[in-house]
Amino acid sequence: MKKLFREIIKNRNCYLLLLPTFILLFVFEYYPALSAVYYSFFEWDGFTPPRYVGLENFIQLIFKDTVMAISAKNITILTLFRVIIAITVPLFAAELIFGIFNTKMAYIYRTLLVIPMVVPSMVNLLVWKFVYNPQYGLLNQFLKAIGLSNLCRAWLGDFSTALYAILFLGFPWISSLWFLIFLAGLQNISTDIFDAAKIDGVTGLKRIRFIDIPLILGQIKLILILSTINALQGYVGIMVLTNGGPGNSTMVPGLYLYNNAFYFNKMGYACSIGMILFSILLVLTYINLKYIRSSEEG
Repeated sequence: MKKLFREIIKNRNCYLLLLPTFILLFVFEYYPALSAVYYSFFEWDGFTPPRYVGLENFIQLIFKDTVMAISAKNITILTLFRVIIAITVPLFAAELIFGIFNTKMAYIYRTLLVIPMVVPSMVNLLVWKFVYNPQYGLLNQFLKAIGLSNLCRAWLGDFSTALYAILFLGFPWISSLWFLIFLAGLQNISTDIFDAAKIDGVTGLKRIRFIDIPLILGQIKLILILSTINALQGYVGIMVLTNGGPGNSTMVPGLYLYNNAFYFNKMGYACSIGMILFSILLVLTYINLKYIRSSEEG
């Protein structure tokens, strides 16, 4: 401990330069998170003095809140779908680009797949909102053009199709970031390994299964964690397209938290939703890290 203090004193100028960053992190990151833990045990509207209610918020949320039950079902479906897509589709695209031996063509295709990264997410959402528009949307116009006008409907306004329309959002689901992570992992594999595999007749799908995937397991673990966090916390797309409707059929916990905090002025209840989400994310991340580590060691 004395050695630590001596090092801090010795490099005090460096730590003083870092001090503003730590202060900003505490004020805007750590303090809100810690205060959310505190207020989750209170009934509070953000203005009047909070009233302590103990575990009442959590009991109401888990056992009595029907909207939260619908949100939990929806987010489970969305998370499973998005995590599977986040791992499979970008990996498939990365394998295709990695297999192109023409450097110029590989560069062109890689650039085309990365360009969507610079498009603002809000622009992307508004484009999809136009696609799903029941009157002049591209999807209904296409169905009419091929003689399937009986299938036309208000895709985002129909109970039976709204959630599926949200699932289809972002087709063909090639995330530029995930694609680059997978491609970098594949390019980091030694060419000697591929040469030896080719001599042994391990090519095509066999190479992907027995060589590529085991050697990019670190990238898969990273994307598995990040895509799970993004899926569980994400609600902006649903807010823009459906706002949780129709009739809460596309409601998710993140949007429900937002509505409770800023529409219903139930700050304490919103904090309890945040604590539930945080706990779920913590458990899933721990299980994922433990499982992947044990797989790598095995």
